[in-house]
Amino acid sequence: MFTIADRYIAREFIKYFLAALTVFTSLFLVIEVLSSIWQLNASGSKIWAYYGYQIPSIIHKMTPVSCLMATILTISILSRSNELVALFSAGVSLARASAPILALTLAIGVGSFFVADKLVPVFTKKKNYIYYVEIKKQPWFYYTVKVNKIWYRSKDLIYNIKTLNPEKNLIQGLTIYYFSPAWQLTQLVTAKEALFKNTNWLLKDGTVTLFDEQSSFPLSEKFKEKTITLDETPTDMHGIHNAQDLSMVGVGDVMTVGELQRYIRKNKEVALDTTRYEVAYFAKFSFSFVCFVMAFLGIPFSVSKERSGGFAINVGICFLLVFVYWTLVSIGLSLGNHGTVPPVLAAWGPNAIMLGVAVYFLLRLKR
Repeated sequence: MFTIADRYIAREFIKYFLAALTVFTSLFLVIEVLSSIWQLNASGSKIWAYYGYQIPSIIHKMTPVSCLMATILTISILSRSNELVALFSAGVSLARASAPILALTLAIGVGSFFVADKLVPVFTKKKNYIYYVEIKKQPWFYYTVKVNKIWYRSKDLIYNIKTLNPEKNLIQGLTIYYFSPAWQLTQLVTAKEALFKNTNWLLKDGTVTLFDEQSSFPLSEKFKEKTITLDETPTDMHGIHNAQDLSMVGVGDVMTVGELQRYIRKNKEVALDTTRYEVAYFAKFSFSFVCFVMAFLGIPFSVSKERSGGFAINVGICFLLVFVYWTLVSIGLSLGNHGTVPPVLAAWGPNAIMLGVAVYFLLRLKR
């Protein structure tokens, strides 16, 4: 049951959360523009669109920080105005007073998850399209992740890949379409397996089909092994590694939870390594819980005894906690991507550590 105090605290938290989210998103976007706009040689509308499509991703990344800042601001101001003391005198514990904040952060986390899963992949693909096709004029580098089939275009060639493992330089189910300068299909090469080795591709169990205008029927020939030379490497074909920064959510920036599930299952069926994708899958869920963890972590540092410059110190602690958390995330994801720790532990480990730190400091308060 919500009391008048609950509604008041919730209202104050929402006010500070929206203000912090606006400030952090704006600062992040300004820094991004200043650091990269000189590299973009395009019209104003394309540049605006390129940066505009990054906003959902930036909002998603700044949401936990905003929750932490809003928690510290809300409770610190309540403490400085003695409103928190009044609640304690009325028999309201710190846990009960913080309940509206924690409930709101859980709701915000759910909303953040849907933003990351439904909006960020769509906008990231649009951003990549503008960057590679309209700004850089390099459409062969543009890549859109698909679950059932991967399509990749490079100049006059189009690749259709069933599964790709760039770490092992291995492709399962490869089809290459060769086109003339007039975009007439001239050759079709299929292979059950393709291995990149010594700058060449070794194709196994496939067929070469030639389309000659002077012939009524295509000419086909099967082969057991065939070596061909292409300009593309597995990393080029797996454009997500070129077009996308593998940060916290990694491939999650261009793939939804459902796509990741199907992609992982499909790769496992052919015994390919799916560690990186499993880490991204679990990270999507763990990141939505960060809002709650950050708020929980901010509570004990917001009600500490009065100090000279206490408010400024609380804000400084906010940024220190964020730095520590992101350091743990970077370490965890790096260990997970290399298979050192299980994907679940890599994604959820930082949350568990920071939550444990929060519980420790809360128990020390004894309020």
